Amino acid sequence: MGIKITATGHYLPSHIVTNDDLAQIMDTSDEWIQKRTGIAQRHISTGENTSDLASKAAEKILENRGIQAEELDFIILATMTPDSLAPSTACVVQDKINASKAFCFDISAACSGFIYALSMANHLMRSGGYKKGLVLGAETMSKVINWQDRSTAVLFGDGAGGVLLEASETLTESFIAEDLHSDGTRHLALVADEKGVRNPFFPEQPKDNLCLEMDGRSIFDFAIRNVPETINQVIANSNLKKEDISWVIPHQANIRLIQAISKKTKIPIEKFGMNIAKTGNTSAGSIPILLDQMIMNQTIQTGDILLLTGFGGGLTWGSITVKI
Repeated sequence: MGIKITATGHYLPSHIVTNDDLAQIMDTSDEWIQKRTGIAQRHISTGENTSDLASKAAEKILENRGIQAEELDFIILATMTPDSLAPSTACVVQDKINASKAFCFDISAACSGFIYALSMANHLMRSGGYKKGLVLGAETMSKVINWQDRSTAVLFGDGAGGVLLEASETLTESFIAEDLHSDGTRHLALVADEKGVRNPFFPEQPKDNLCLEMDGRSIFDFAIRNVPETINQVIANSNLKKEDISWVIPHQANIRLIQAISKKTKIPIEKFGMNIAKTGNTSAGSIPILLDQMIMNQTIQTGDILLLTGFGGGLTWGSITVKI
C-alpha cells in the first residue's frame, strides 16, 4: 500500500501586524526585530479561534483535491493553542467542515506538532486500513502571548496549514523515513497556559500562568545542537545523500537559527524554504503553511524529495523525509 500526500492547503488571518505596529505598544523597532529574527510582519487573529483557522485550511485542502469532507476517515490536529481542553479542537473542525465519518483528536507537541502528527497518521493508515485523512497544524499564538514582553511577542503569529493523506495500492509512496525525539528534563524551557491543581481538598491556591514564557537562549542552543543531528539522522535513515534532498522545510522559528542549521548540516541555505519574514513563528502551523506556499508558487515540483524538520517546547524535535 502506498501512502501519499495528495493535497495541501493553508489559511492565514487577514489582519497583518507589522514591526512598526508593535513598536507602538512596546519598546521595540522594526530594525531590532528584523536583525534578531528576520521577521517583518505576522498575521494576527481578530476573533477567529484555532478551530476556525484549521477549518479554513482543511476546506482549502479538500477543494484543492476535489473531494468531500464525508470521505475522510480521520482528522489529526497538532496545536498548543486549542479552543479548549475538551472537546478536542479536531472534533470542532469535524463539525465545521461536516466530516461526519472521521474520528478526530489533537496532538500537543508545540512547534514539532505537525511532524509528530504526520508520523502518527502515516503509521495509523498502515495499521488500520484507513484510506483518507487530514493532518493539520494550527495555532492562535496571539491568545497566549504577553503583549508587553518583547522577547516573545515579536516572534509569533497565527495561522494553519495541513495535508491530505491517501492510501492505495496504486499510489506512489510519499513517506521515506523519520526520526523523532523528546527531552522532558527541559520542559520548563517553554511553557504556556499553565494550570495548577485547584480543588476543595488542596489548601494552596496556585497561580495560573496563562501567557507563554520561553527561555530563548536555551531553546536556541538546543536547536543548534539537536536539529542538525536529527536532519543528518533522517537522511541516513532514508539511505539518501544530502545532495538528494530537494528542499528542507524547517519550522520557522528564527532566520539566524535556520542559517546556523544550514551551516552545521552543510546543506546550502538556498535549499531551506523560508516564509518567516511574512508569517513569523506559527508553531505547529509553520511547516504545513510553508509547504503549501512553496507548492502553490511551484517552487516544489512533483517528484521532489523534502526534509521536514520541527523543534520546540517539550522539548520535542524530529524530521521526516517525503517524496511529493
